Amino acid sequence: MVESASGEPDDGTAEVLDRPLPDGVRRRVVQIVSDGFGGLTVSELPAQLRQYARFTPTRRTKFAGNAMAAALEGDALFRQRIGERLREAQPELTGALDAGSPPPAADPLDVAAAAYVLRPTGWVKLVTAAGEEALRADAERVEDETRAELERLRQELSAARGQTKAETERLRTELESAKKEAESMHRKLRGALSDVKRGEAALRKAAAEYDAARADGQAQLSAAESESRRLKARLSETEAALEASRRAAREGRSVEDMRVRLLLDTVLESAQGLRRELALPPVSVRPAETVDAVEPGRMTPKDIAARALSENDPAILDQLLALPQAHMVVDGYNVTKTGYPTMPLEKQRLRLLGSLSQLAAQTGAEMTCVFDGAELAAPVLLAPPRGVRVLFSKPGVTADELIRQLVRAEPPGRPVVVVSTDREVADGIAKAGARPVASAVLLKRLSRG
Repeated sequence: MVESASGEPDDGTAEVLDRPLPDGVRRRVVQIVSDGFGGLTVSELPAQLRQYARFTPTRRTKFAGNAMAAALEGDALFRQRIGERLREAQPELTGALDAGSPPPAADPLDVAAAAYVLRPTGWVKLVTAAGEEALRADAERVEDETRAELERLRQELSAARGQTKAETERLRTELESAKKEAESMHRKLRGALSDVKRGEAALRKAAAEYDAARADGQAQLSAAESESRRLKARLSETEAALEASRRAAREGRSVEDMRVRLLLDTVLESAQGLRRELALPPVSVRPAETVDAVEPGRMTPKDIAARALSENDPAILDQLLALPQAHMVVDGYNVTKTGYPTMPLEKQRLRLLGSLSQLAAQTGAEMTCVFDGAELAAPVLLAPPRGVRVLFSKPGVTADELIRQLVRAEPPGRPVVVVSTDREVADGIAKAGARPVASAVLLKRLSRG
């Protein structure tokens, strides 16, 4: 280590660098510090550098360069430790610096970086000289590169000029050829234009003749199509009228036949039932038997009065269903929501239809159960029970309206019983000749079994 005149170690602190550390020197200094990092313990590192102790040299150089340069500049003890690591790694270079005679063949940047770390006498001059040498080398390198680039550009310019001259000669030759070809094309074009004009005149004449013939043909076609449409319309009207007549005849005959036959069956069974009800003898009535009197063992007026039933008595429903050809129409949801409203709709329907099937088997009467289709979220998959017709109203049609349609479809004179608590329904079907019965009466009758 170099000593000052006073005999104390000279660490170079008396000398001060009056300009920023050249970039090349700074990079070498950071590399020296990074290389010496591994030979120091964590306690020997400055506090601000201890977090980088586990970094690899490459990462340490990348992320801790500024911090290492600052610590080296401000911490003399850390600089001394890095100098010791440097002496171990490069003894020849550091020995020459300590002796005051740097090796002439050494890289000026390496010399300046080592001098900056070791701080021997005259280190500022070495760093400054290395910086100036680096700047001069950079300037020479830039100048060489610029000179080489300039020479390359001159060569490219010369080549471009030669190519441009050759291209110009080629284009001039092509232009002359194109002019001659254009003149030839102009001559041909003038001849073609003359031919085109003659062709256009012939085409206009042919087009005029074609238009005249087409107009004549179009007029004839329009007349024929008009006559064809008229005949087709008359034919369609005739066929539609004939089909409507046939359909009306078929429907009228079938509906009327069905209504007459049903009414006839009703009258015949009513007569037979009336005969059974009145217990008429098989002989004709004698005049004496028309006299009002009470014979021994016969029904008295008191007994006849006892046959009257209350409107709420379920027995009245048995009497109505016992009539010949009786047809009972049930307002399904009106009955189920009166008798068991808390059950789900599906279970309401199944319970009612099962009970109606038993009643139909007991009485032999025709039964139709009507449900409101508006209550449905989806089509119902339901197998109607034996003896019961199940109908759902269509969208936009209520169950009440469907019941009225069923009543109107029956012939006058047939016994029709409608079970519903709806007063509007009861009044409407009563005017049409049907007998209304409250839902509670049917529920009582069904509960009896």
